[in-house]
Amino acid sequence: MSGSTKSAGGMLSVGCPREIKSQENRVALTPGGARQLVRQGIPVFVEGGAGAGAAYSDREYTEAGATVLDSPEEVFSAADILVKVKEPQPVEIPLLRAGQILFTYLHLAADKQLTADLVATGITGIAYETVQVGRRLPLLEPMSEVAGRMSVMVGAYYLAKHAGGRGTLLGGVPGVLPGRVTIIGGGTCGTNAAKVATGIGADTTILEVSSERMTWLDTAMPAAKTLYSSESALLEVLPRTDLLVGAVLVPGAKAPKLVNREMLRLMREGTVAVDIAVDQGGCLETTHPTTHENPVFIEEGVIHYCVANMPGAYARTSTQALTSVTLPYLQLLASAGLEAACFRAPELVGGINCFRGSLTQEEVGEAHGMPWGKVFS
Repeated sequence: MSGSTKSAGGMLSVGCPREIKSQENRVALTPGGARQLVRQGIPVFVEGGAGAGAAYSDREYTEAGATVLDSPEEVFSAADILVKVKEPQPVEIPLLRAGQILFTYLHLAADKQLTADLVATGITGIAYETVQVGRRLPLLEPMSEVAGRMSVMVGAYYLAKHAGGRGTLLGGVPGVLPGRVTIIGGGTCGTNAAKVATGIGADTTILEVSSERMTWLDTAMPAAKTLYSSESALLEVLPRTDLLVGAVLVPGAKAPKLVNREMLRLMREGTVAVDIAVDQGGCLETTHPTTHENPVFIEEGVIHYCVANMPGAYARTSTQALTSVTLPYLQLLASAGLEAACFRAPELVGGINCFRGSLTQEEVGEAHGMPWGKVFS
């Protein structure tokens, strides 16, 4: 792992810069997480103000034993492992150096330029969203839970007439039928969307392709209906849908475009589509990324909410949930180094998207037509 220098105690140092993506208020490491690293003998560097958006002060990090630095340049320079929430922004790319480990959400399949830039730096980029244990994505699940629950909350808001919507209350009232929610995908995002939708009384349908998953959903969520996901099924339900939630994920790959423009025209004017898959390119043909500052746009009369960092709206909850699952891997990487950590936790190998100047994720290579190779080959 050339380029990384261990501390006197044999540990790699960890750096946590402030997130600079628009309206991204999460931070990759809580003061409690920093304390656990420091107790293990791992040097921790945090950029001043990094935790402010999640209501964590610099003083809390200092009291935890971390060193608070004034600038991102100082943090990037001091750290062997950089832990972040979102992918590096263009101004951060030049701060990376060969041999560093970057541990964050990358979503490279949706961004060819970022992919090329990261490979060129010579870093090892470990993406939270491609660390897979069995059929689970443990580092993505907490944010999928937040985004899934948010999707119905924001969808319900934009259905209000004053927000530009049709004026439908999803839960209905006595004597009036509830609104209809259609969720594409019955994974973690879709399940959590359905929890909120059924909880407020909406008529909820989950489209899914796995018969095993549909059986589980039928047992776990009897208030929601399941329907085999297909083009014909979408053509049947879209004309009656008030809120459409795109919750499809293919680990590491671009999301499939399941709803094209012609299909979208079947929805009534003033209905809402929330595309949680926007980080991976979106599952609607009409999707393009938006921000918390300007979250919606209208295509074919349908209000689109396509914020690429939805959990950033609930930064404190999201930060705590994220640190709880990333910290054990961060401790392992910092104490054992990359190769030993991958030996002890083999799922980390699947998380490596780029390694020492090479692209190592097949799905990303296929998405961009770029050559790729196996890690440690």
